Amino acid sequence: MHTVSGGEVAGILVAVFWAILVSFLAVALARVAQTLKATTKLVAEVTDQAVPLLADASATVRSAQTQIDRVDSIASDVQEVTSNASALSTTVASTFGGPLVKVAAFGYGVRRALGGRKEDVPAKAPRRSVIVGRTVTRRSARGKRD
Repeated sequence: MHTVSGGEVAGILVAVFWAILVSFLAVALARVAQTLKATTKLVAEVTDQAVPLLADASATVRSAQTQIDRVDSIASDVQEVTSNASALSTTVASTFGGPLVKVAAFGYGVRRALGGRKEDVPAKAPRRSVIVGRTVTRRSARGKRD
């Protein structure tokens, strides 16, 4: 019979320990490989979907920039028209404003002088105030008696 020495038992234990350790490492590496394979597949799918989305976003940004340029052009045209209209309004007001006011005032004065009061319109009663028992006729703002 062969007797097993302490050194042989220790060697067998070390061999069994290394076999178990290598088995655990092999399982862990297999799982890491599966995870990397799934991650690679996921990244490929995301890339396949992201590239068309980025192309669409780029086209949308270009279209928006074109529209902004058009709006900017329209706004500058409107600003130019507004300044031209303001200048024209100022010119017309300075050219015709003073004479038209004078003609209107002259026409009003002529009508007032020639027309007097119309007979079908009743004359206003003079404004009166009562001061300590007596009635006083007030003058209008123009200094004439009503």
